Parts: sequence; structure tokens; C-alpha cells
Amino acid sequence: MKTLGTHNYYVYILTNRNKTVLYTGVTNNLKDRLYFHRNPNSKNSFTKKYNCFFLVYLEHFQNIQEAIKREKQIKGYSRTKKETLINNLNPEWHFFNDQFE
Repeated sequence: MKTLGTHNYYVYILTNRNKTVLYTGVTNNLKDRLYFHRNPNSKNSFTKKYNCFFLVYLEHFQNIQEAIKREKQIKGYSRTKKETLINNLNPEWHFFNDQFE
């Protein structure tokens, strides 16, 4: 069991190369999750269908319940509100994948 305060959970937003699609998720292993978005087991996966595997937004949590709550909150946001989140953190919409792969 991990020591309290050593857990790492991430709420993230992915987009496609043209930045027309947004996908919100939560994970405890961002490196592996980005790999599986790019190389899914299913051809029917949302991220594969829309080539949506470029990381543009990220929030860190140490508590899974807080991370899940935040993921659901962001998923309920309008496209405009999600774009505002991204713009505040990453105004150029740079792809952060290299930092985690």
C-alpha cells in the first residue's frame, strides 16, 4: 500500500491534430494511458476513431475521488468552457505528450 500523499492521479484533455475534438479522462499512470490511447485494443475506441491522443491539458491529484469528481465536472463543461481551461494553462495548445512518453 502506498503512503498517504504519494498517489498520483491525473485528469487530462486530449485532442486531435486539428484540435477539433476534445476527450477528457482520468488515470493514475499517464504514460501508459497515453500509449493505450494511441494504440487501443479496440478499433471502436473514441480516441482511435478521431485520432485524439494529443495531450493539451493536465491536472494532478493525490486523491482518486477528487480526480474522478473533477473529470466528471470537466466532462459536463461546454466546448467553450473546456477551451478556456486549456487556454489558461496552455494558450498555444502545445502537445505535451513528449513529457510523458
